[in-house]
Amino acid sequence: MSKIETPTCSECKQLHCHRHDARYPKHCLTTALEESERTELAALYAGADPADSKLAHAAAEVEGLYYGKINRVEETVAFARRIGAARIGIATCFGLIEETRVLVKILRLAGFETFTALCKVGSIDKTEMGIAEELKIKCGSYEAGCNPILQARLLNRENTGLNIIMGLCVGHDSLFIKHSEAPVTTLVVKDRVLGHNPVAALYTVGSYSARLLDKERLESL
Repeated sequence: MSKIETPTCSECKQLHCHRHDARYPKHCLTTALEESERTELAALYAGADPADSKLAHAAAEVEGLYYGKINRVEETVAFARRIGAARIGIATCFGLIEETRVLVKILRLAGFETFTALCKVGSIDKTEMGIAEELKIKCGSYEAGCNPILQARLLNRENTGLNIIMGLCVGHDSLFIKHSEAPVTTLVVKDRVLGHNPVAALYTVGSYSARLLDKERLESL
């Protein structure tokens, strides 16, 4: 017998928490929230924690002013300016270095300083990292592993005010975020198969990506 999942937001058909134009379902994370925690959260965003408040207010301002009017690159520029990030760090994938060069040009035109760290920086062979030779993409050759911890450290040393992820691999992005001292935003999400557009798999789950609903295949990954 399969495990019975507790209903959460993915099972909600009302979404009443957004506009208060429906009703809350019986099992709702909003109605289950203690009033004391709700008050605490509102205070954090309102200024009880200045760092959180600055990010929240900048994000809300960008959304409110530019909703549906500007693209993600422009939103990132607007957000960075509103949080006072004079220097922007970029943690980029090797495969997106050309796109990163374009981004750097845009950010500098917008008045920001930039510092870029490539995923292969430090050039440590995967076997030195404890990764088996057979797990290399090209076995028997030198193959530097991705080094997101060093990417984060390099950007930390530059005192960046905002760090941008440009296509780091699944998991490597997690490590980078964990070790980054500056706030992190993602501009490009790595998906080699779908041209860095992973949501396409969800849009086509009823056709080209039907394998995503194959339970046995998913369990074998």
